[in-house]
Amino acid sequence: MSSMDSLYKPAIPDSRWEGSGPRWYLWDGGFLALGRSEGVVPAHAHHAFQLVIAIEGEVGVKGARGEWWSGRGLVVPPDVEHSFNGQGAIAAMLFVDPESSEGVWLRSTFRGEIAFVPEERIAPCAAELQMFLERPHAIMDIGTLILHYVKTMCAGAPPLRKMDERVTKVLRQIRASDDLRISLETAAASVYLSAGRFAHLFKEQVGLPFRRYMLWRKVTRAVLSVGREPSLVAAAHAADFADAAHLTRTFHQMFGIPPSVMLRGEFFEIESPF
Repeated sequence: MSSMDSLYKPAIPDSRWEGSGPRWYLWDGGFLALGRSEGVVPAHAHHAFQLVIAIEGEVGVKGARGEWWSGRGLVVPPDVEHSFNGQGAIAAMLFVDPESSEGVWLRSTFRGEIAFVPEERIAPCAAELQMFLERPHAIMDIGTLILHYVKTMCAGAPPLRKMDERVTKVLRQIRASDDLRISLETAAASVYLSAGRFAHLFKEQVGLPFRRYMLWRKVTRAVLSVGREPSLVAAAHAADFADAAHLTRTFHQMFGIPPSVMLRGEFFEIESPF
């Protein structure tokens, strides 16, 4: 375990793919980033599971009031404040929707605590990720690799999904909609509940107030838009932010970095693996 104190720096390409920058595999609701990074990402919290496997080296993490710890396999549960340090490692960082079936499985394994995964579980997946970095079209499709990545982190059998069917219905409507300006009242009416009752049920089931969750969905949509659009201004408007400054503030709050960091990489839009 190690302590550290440095400034955040953008991801830096490894010499084996010099000039390419990190690779971003994007879908609506999550992403996988592959590459090298170093320096501290300051305290932040996001509504997603953050799974990190260091292919070479180790990564570091600190909770809201804890010490820095480092290791090869890291899991940060949703809505947990933390700081992150890439420590110069070549790593894979995966963000998983906690309301997906895979997210529910992760919730049953990691109950609100930042955790490191034992080396014996990390090593086989790290080797596959290494091969994928070197020969991305010769190993396996990226969706299969991502699912294997999640299973590496989970323990036991997948649990039976128990989220209230009314909340599940609204979440499906949100994912399917191009318009993320759905109001609490509209969502409540679609499942025949009062706004007050639905707000209570939604927070109980999801862990966030409805409006905060909708802001999170706008940020995840913005991640996808950064890969699609020619500028941050266009990405902000595509994700229904007022302007690039509004997107940058919100993105920084949730990810600890500005969205402009993503522009240094190479983008691949894929079907959601979950």
